[in-house]
Amino acid sequence: MPILTRMLPSPLVVEVRRGAVADVAQALRDRHVSASGAVVVAVGPSQGEAIWESIRDSLPDAVPFEVRDASLATAARLQEAMAGRGYDAVVGIGGGRTLDVAKYAATRAGVPMVAVATNLAHDGLCSPVASLQHAHGKGSYGVAMPLAVFVDLDYVATAPRGLVTAGVGDVVSNLSAVADWWLAHDVRGEPVDGLASALARNAAEAVLRREDGVEDDDFLVTLAEALVLSGMAMSVAGSSRPCSGACHEILHAVDQLYPGTSNHGELAGVGALFATYLRGDTTLLGELRRCLTRHGLATTPEALGLTEQQFVAAVLAAPQTRPDRYTVLEHLALDEAGAAAAVAGFLADAG
Repeated sequence: MPILTRMLPSPLVVEVRRGAVADVAQALRDRHVSASGAVVVAVGPSQGEAIWESIRDSLPDAVPFEVRDASLATAARLQEAMAGRGYDAVVGIGGGRTLDVAKYAATRAGVPMVAVATNLAHDGLCSPVASLQHAHGKGSYGVAMPLAVFVDLDYVATAPRGLVTAGVGDVVSNLSAVADWWLAHDVRGEPVDGLASALARNAAEAVLRREDGVEDDDFLVTLAEALVLSGMAMSVAGSSRPCSGACHEILHAVDQLYPGTSNHGELAGVGALFATYLRGDTTLLGELRRCLTRHGLATTPEALGLTEQQFVAAVLAAPQTRPDRYTVLEHLALDEAGAAAAVAGFLADAG
């Protein structure tokens, strides 16, 4: 009888607690990743350097590499730095940019990557995607999922508040992305992976209605685990589809048109609100708006620093950021007048 099942890609280790970073060297040994600790440690600014200093004695054969920006050029330099010796793995310590550089370089070098996250700004800490700058903008690249993920709440709790609450916006936007996926299924017959959809939806639901916040360890654990589940959802789907719909199309358009506007998670949250408004789901719209407001995140373009006209321009440009993706934006095919009317209605609804 055939085994009618599939293997689920996931990290071998997920540690979310205070003091977790102290176990990195032991995990490398226990999981037979690196008995000697011969690894390259990709270190981001600020907390990444502090964490490296705290564990360097436990990894005497490790070599640090400073990550100054999230670019293809930096990832290539990291890969080149690994070529001089047979390193066992890459350990990325820092925020999403540092982890993306480490994931990309490790994948190209054919070695495992261990993620040590210093904030919870978005779901990139465990995703099979790296977002990196290049000469013509920013691109998304398929990479291997981290072999292990460590989230030390001692460091997360001292990160700037906005780099933690932003993760809330990114993870709850899953609900909008999944709705767009099912819309594509209903209209175009696009297949939906039920397991990937369930992982993404449940990750968002775990955070959506909680009354506590980033000041509480229980909430931080839930948020970190939700971001890990989002990464697994993308890996199961083989694309970012379960976590990226019209919400992220708008996000990428804002990044292209008005670089430096807010952060990934907060942009995703506003994008999810607008997409949910377009779909006419008033119940979810209210829940998302209450959640974002509770955590001090933006719920309008103005709160992001965008004018109404700028947001309209982003909505019009959004479908071109993911030409192969069908969402409520492609479904409605808004022209300039239609986009302006939709944005005006959205702002009026926000009160």
